[in-house]
Amino acid sequence: MPAWAKSAALRAAARLTGTAALCFSALLMSGPATAQTSDLVSQNALRVCADPANYPMSTKEGTGYENKLAELIASKLDLPVQYTWYPQATGFIRNTLKVKRCDVVMGYAQGHELVLNTNHYFSSVYTLIVPQDSALASVESLTDDALKGTRIGIIAGTPPSAHLARHGLIGKAKPYNLVVDRRHENPATNMLDDLKAGDIDAAILWGPLGGPLVKTDYPGMKVIPLINEELPPRLFFRITMGVRQGEKVWQRELNSLIRRHQDEINALLTEAGVPLVSDMGNELLDLGQ
Repeated sequence: MPAWAKSAALRAAARLTGTAALCFSALLMSGPATAQTSDLVSQNALRVCADPANYPMSTKEGTGYENKLAELIASKLDLPVQYTWYPQATGFIRNTLKVKRCDVVMGYAQGHELVLNTNHYFSSVYTLIVPQDSALASVESLTDDALKGTRIGIIAGTPPSAHLARHGLIGKAKPYNLVVDRRHENPATNMLDDLKAGDIDAAILWGPLGGPLVKTDYPGMKVIPLINEELPPRLFFRITMGVRQGEKVWQRELNSLIRRHQDEINALLTEAGVPLVSDMGNELLDLGQ
């Protein structure tokens, strides 16, 4: 789970006694794309800060969709991609972006104070994942009575846990660790393995984690975006790229690239299995991919 998500989850948990797996300028001229970039940003490579074991988002082998996004952006800048690897846990931004070892984080929640956010390039939502052939496959909301008495997997302290508590579903829920080093532990795949084995009846995961995992590794599962939850905390987030505070020129350059290549970004995310929703999180987007 991304570092921004962990921070948000901890804040949400504190508030609710109980967040969560993603950069371009209108000043671009006809010359090289990096010509107007800040002196603090590399002119020789797109230097990306990333977790080496955050599948399906980023991996050291380059198989994550954020790796593919980095390649897309680098191609528009006519630069190679260069990674600084660090687990997305406490100290991720401090030990990578902030000390200028790299220049961009490919996925970060809008409004997070540790980075300067670009414009968001997608919005997504938490999902309920169930076996396609189960009685829960028709559920559309956590208020559904069909969920009563079921055992639901949940990343401890994430926003959906407050909804489970509100609807009387937390008592039988199975918690999975929030803050981990994914080189050694992966709560998302552990949860889906338990769902496949029948140890839990349903799983709740951040959509950009759960959707791609189901598409590639758990084909017998159904992903249900939780877009019908009316009470707080909200379950959708707008995802940006993160750059250093004060790097306004670099931010604008990336904003321009996002705007001009949004269709390609959407296609990449859709192909990966990321559920894309409207900016208000209440409508699933069908981009025809």
